Parts: sequence; C-alpha cells; structure tokens
Amino acid sequence: MNRRPTLLAAAAMSAVAALSLSACGGGEESSEGNDKIAGADTGGDSSASVSPSGAASDAANRPDITLPKDMRSTFEGWKTGDSVKDAALADAERALGAVDDAIARGDTKSRSLSYYFQGDALISEVKWVQAWLDENISWTGTIRYFDPQVTLRDQKTAVVVYCADDSKAYNKDRTTGKVDKTPSSDSPYVLYNTRLEKSDEGVWVTTGLYTKRGHEKCGG
Repeated sequence: MNRRPTLLAAAAMSAVAALSLSACGGGEESSEGNDKIAGADTGGDSSASVSPSGAASDAANRPDITLPKDMRSTFEGWKTGDSVKDAALADAERALGAVDDAIARGDTKSRSLSYYFQGDALISEVKWVQAWLDENISWTGTIRYFDPQVTLRDQKTAVVVYCADDSKAYNKDRTTGKVDKTPSSDSPYVLYNTRLEKSDEGVWVTTGLYTKRGHEKCGG
C-alpha cells in the first residue's frame, strides 16, 4: 500500500515453511519487509465473485468469494499453457482473493481462508487479517500481479513465485470510508514465494509462503 501503519508493515505474513528462492535467482529467507496479499479480479458491479480464467479441473466444493467493487486485482501472464501449472496458478489466485474477502468482511474465521491455506500458512494469514481489523482499515484500489513462475516438485507439490505492484492501492478506514493516499517511501513492489500442495479433492492449497518488499526481481 502507499501508506501502511507500522503494525501492518511489521505484522505481515511470516516466512512459514521457508522456501528456496532459487527460481528467482536469489537466496533470501528473511521475512523482513513482508506486506499484504491482495484480492482477486473484480468487475464494475458493487461486488464480484472471484473467478480465475483457468477453470477448476476438479469437482471440489469451493467456497464463493465475493469482493467489493473497489478491491481490484489484475493478473498478467497468469497462463502457461500447461494444465497442471495453470491449475496451481488458478488456486494461487483464489487464495489471494480469499485473504481479501476475509479483510473486506472482517472475518478471521472465513471458510475460504481455511480452504486455500493450511498449517502455519493459515495461522499466518489469520494473524494478517486480524492486523487489518486491529487498525480498523481495509484497502481500495488495484493490485497488479505479474511475472508468475511455477516449478512442479512432483505431481502434488508446486512452488509459485510472482510479483505484485501495489502502487495503486490505498488504506481505507473501515468506519468512515476515508482513503489515505499519503505517499510512502517504501517500494510498491513485492515478491511472493509460495508452496502449494494438491489436496485429495484436487485443490492446490498454500502451505508455505514468503514475501519480500522491494526485491530486485520485481523492480524494487
């Protein structure tokens, strides 16, 4: 975000189940500079359901995720042409939407969170959503996700690395609706490195994550 309360800058997702950054040409494992996960693609209505371009290849009972119209995300290059990799990317996108759905509704017990995150990753995300609630803010604007890279460790394990640009997203007071566009000295670019595991229902669940604001790979 352009301006983040100290709590949110410091309390963001920790490096749970630390992942190698070899796919990015780096090797960092610190969680310093971590920042927010943002929402999923929305349209121009008052709310929009998260519906990644890649249709789910399973019959899992996925939760509905509906975001406010002012929470928007764009996903650039989010298709590889490989059906397995694209399925992992689709669920990575849904996981982002699950976090923002929980932030928007103020619900740390959101079914979508526990559906797309497990273990330490789920604990971390619940704390992250709570941090927003403690500051009585949500967010508004557009987050751009780009340069996704998917590495399949095996048929049920994938590492998904991508970048985000949150220069067009801003904190919004939950009570008054006032938007804070105060410029920030922090880089708007965030590197995400996530570990996904395929469930028996065919869902790529996030079990590990790492973020780094200002990483050189993303333009920071």
